Amino acid sequence: MTSHPSPDPHPLTRGSAAPLVREPSSRIPPAAGDDVLKSGGARSRLPRIPDRIRRGGLPYLLLLPALVLELLIHIVPMAIGIVMSFRGLTQFFIRNWGQAPWTGLHNFKVAVDFDAPIGKALLHSFYVTCGFTVLAVGLSWLIGTGVAILLQENFRGRGLLRTVFLIPYALPAYAAIITWAFMFQRDNGLVNHVLHDQLGITDKPSFWLIGDNSFYALVIVAVWKSWPFAFLMVMAALQNIPRELYEAASIDGAGMWQQIRKITLPSLRSVNQVLVLVLFLWTFNDFNTPYVLFGRSAPEAADLVSVHIYQSSFDTWNFGSGSAMSVLLLLFLLLVTAVYLICTSRGRKSTDV
Repeated sequence: MTSHPSPDPHPLTRGSAAPLVREPSSRIPPAAGDDVLKSGGARSRLPRIPDRIRRGGLPYLLLLPALVLELLIHIVPMAIGIVMSFRGLTQFFIRNWGQAPWTGLHNFKVAVDFDAPIGKALLHSFYVTCGFTVLAVGLSWLIGTGVAILLQENFRGRGLLRTVFLIPYALPAYAAIITWAFMFQRDNGLVNHVLHDQLGITDKPSFWLIGDNSFYALVIVAVWKSWPFAFLMVMAALQNIPRELYEAASIDGAGMWQQIRKITLPSLRSVNQVLVLVLFLWTFNDFNTPYVLFGRSAPEAADLVSVHIYQSSFDTWNFGSGSAMSVLLLLFLLLVTAVYLICTSRGRKSTDV
């Protein structure tokens, strides 16, 4: 019987010449290895951007699209408008603006000549806009602040009322203003139906979109649009006032009006400073409300500066004069804003001291 030798359990250790680990059959040629080392050395010699700079540049990179859009939508048209204000750009140079003659400050002199018809009309429009802005901003702030204070107390349906009061601010401006235009109609409008037919306040239906009543109609629509924003801002600021102040004041015997005068209004000072400035700029520059409410030609009693500049530019085709009026409006708003910020900053410093 033939016997077969048993397999060696450790074949790699059999014999002293057998290697423990086999080397790979393919190796990188020396030239290729040198190239890899050289390329790695070249990469290592490239300047590396510090992590601090890369992290610091990310916010600016994210802001870049907004900055580009701001440049294209606001800055470039503003610069073009300033250049147009120094040119005699009329309907004869619409096809080629570059051929319009350079007039210097002539358009500005015509706009501020208050003895001439153009300057007198612009001054009247400025007075109307100032009165409209004072009434609209004052009433919007007063109504918004009052409603926000009243809705601070807990009662059933408070959340529903807060939502309902924000509807005018959330509605599209054109849809809301067109609705008001229908309501102000003389024969079949809701306003005359309530005031004349149901309440009997007026002797006859009133004209709200022409004549002197157009100013009050404009103020009503502007207040209806703006007061929810004031309400939202003040309501958010009231959340930061500690309730312990009111409790301590009530224990000391302070009534509701004293709490509002001594606690609420001083705590809202910083918010009100920004709120009033924003409402002023929005209202003074408002174009959508009078244009949609009255059309291309607003009544004399509701001739705001924004609509007046539009009529001077697109109805008479005198874009140079309209651009000069726009530049004057911009300078006026910048001046008022600077004076307001200086006065409010001084008042804030005096109260801090």
